[in-house]
Amino acid sequence: MKKIAILGSTGSIGTQTLDIAAHAPEHFQVTAISGGFNSELIIEQAQRFRPQLVSVATKELADRIAQHVPKGTRVIHGEEGLMAVATESGADILVTALVGSQGLKPTLAAIEAGKHIGLANKETLVSAGHIVTEAAKRKGVALLPVDSEHSAIFQCLNGEKPSQIERITLTASGGSFRDRTRAELKGVTVKEALNHPNWSMGAKITIDSATMVNKGLEVMEAHWLFGLDYDHIDVILHPESVIHSYVEFIDHSVIAQLGNPDMRIPISYALTYPDRIPTPTTRLDLAAIGKLNFREMDYERFPCLRMAFESGRQGGTTPTVYNAANEVAVARFLKGEITFLQIESMIEATLQKHESYPNPPIELIHEQDQWARQVAAAMTF
Repeated sequence: MKKIAILGSTGSIGTQTLDIAAHAPEHFQVTAISGGFNSELIIEQAQRFRPQLVSVATKELADRIAQHVPKGTRVIHGEEGLMAVATESGADILVTALVGSQGLKPTLAAIEAGKHIGLANKETLVSAGHIVTEAAKRKGVALLPVDSEHSAIFQCLNGEKPSQIERITLTASGGSFRDRTRAELKGVTVKEALNHPNWSMGAKITIDSATMVNKGLEVMEAHWLFGLDYDHIDVILHPESVIHSYVEFIDHSVIAQLGNPDMRIPISYALTYPDRIPTPTTRLDLAAIGKLNFREMDYERFPCLRMAFESGRQGGTTPTVYNAANEVAVARFLKGEITFLQIESMIEATLQKHESYPNPPIELIHEQDQWARQVAAAMTF
């Protein structure tokens, strides 16, 4: 029986994590969940899984929800609530499924408390990879990737020697507009951008997939997870999302991981590693799919991915600024304040204003994160 705590239980990754737990109650006990503002869903989850702790965004929500949770479940709120879910529930593994940089502090707290991390929050490693990986190594804590691409690489490297890796390649679906030219992106709507052809994901990550920021964040995350420099990390377009990523070794042998585009598969592997259990997913039928397609990445078509490689190579506080500017830009696009193509313009303009600081402490990371958000929020076109 493995005890699980979840940051972001009402989002896409969180709900799918709970689906895995519900299908294997003999393997998992949910001890704590955080759910932001979605009071109806968090009440339903609390009643079904009976966790010790439930955290929501505000005190008002906590007071209202407390009347509807099982006896013995404590309802907390705010940043203090996130920290409690991360550290106080007796969990063996914390699944960090929050969107954005808010996942950093509770993830670090969980590591210091000796919790293994099921990492679905890319921004934690993007903003503070040097701090998070050092803390995990010092505490003997595993960083278990939940993203399908990093899970694929993680699985491909089982039993292999890191010194014999030639390169890793992350596959990218291309997102909602993969078959459109840049000229055809002018005037695209939020509704069109949220229509991902393969994956069921939250709004922010779906937009990031369309801009290729999501893949850029994954590149930076892979750098920290697998200890590879950026010259040994590639990206390739693979519209079917069946090969989730692959590894080439120094003898030119290639090992790939395949599966249907269903996030419950990598979530389950992170929860059960080094073991596997049956999942409530469909089997991959390659004969039915018929063929798989691949296209070389076009960095002029997807400039956000180019900027991600550049930010990762520069290091220091630059990845933090890249991520923060994107979070603000995506929020503004979803509100209708800017156009789709202005997302990348905001990121690039914010990066151009930024002076990078090497090896930043956590306080400077937070400072530069806030600076970038203010710059991006005030930007006009």
